[in-house]
Amino acid sequence: MTTINEFLQDGDARKKLSVEALKKTLGTFKTGRANPSLIESVIVDYYGASTPLNQLASINVAEARLLVVQPWDRQSLPAIEKAILKLGAGLNPSNDGNLLRLAIPQLTEERRKELGRLVKAKVEDAKVEVRNIRRDILEQIRALEKDKDISQDEGKRAQEQLQKMTDQYVAEMDALGVVKDKEIMEV
Repeated sequence: MTTINEFLQDGDARKKLSVEALKKTLGTFKTGRANPSLIESVIVDYYGASTPLNQLASINVAEARLLVVQPWDRQSLPAIEKAILKLGAGLNPSNDGNLLRLAIPQLTEERRKELGRLVKAKVEDAKVEVRNIRRDILEQIRALEKDKDISQDEGKRAQEQLQKMTDQYVAEMDALGVVKDKEIMEV
């Protein structure tokens, strides 16, 4: 039989995954500063296999607004360049035969506001996901209560603990959103 603690631990693990997914998603937002996460998940057609860029090259920040992509196999340079151009993020790679340089363009005020709205939407989606996890665990706790496997007091304590965990993760997601929004609005 599954216990309340196992349900709560499962919910906690799933919520942590949601927070990590949000961090990864927010990392892909262009803020006018060079950040390897902008392009590390770009899929490159490498000898017929779809491969993430971070498995084909090292991605470094050379300056505040300059990324340097150095492939481990120089033959893959044209394929990497093509994949970055296809990304459509306004990045124009400069190819010198050994590596790619990507200048990160300055964001306009309108684009900053648009990105801010997108950040808020992504944070809200992640919070909804956490709340759905809470609902699933709550249903499992209520089922234990209904089947008389636990007392009403135990169920009430578990629900309170579940709500505290959910509030903690929602607050963490809000904080991540505020930091990213501030980063985007910074000129």
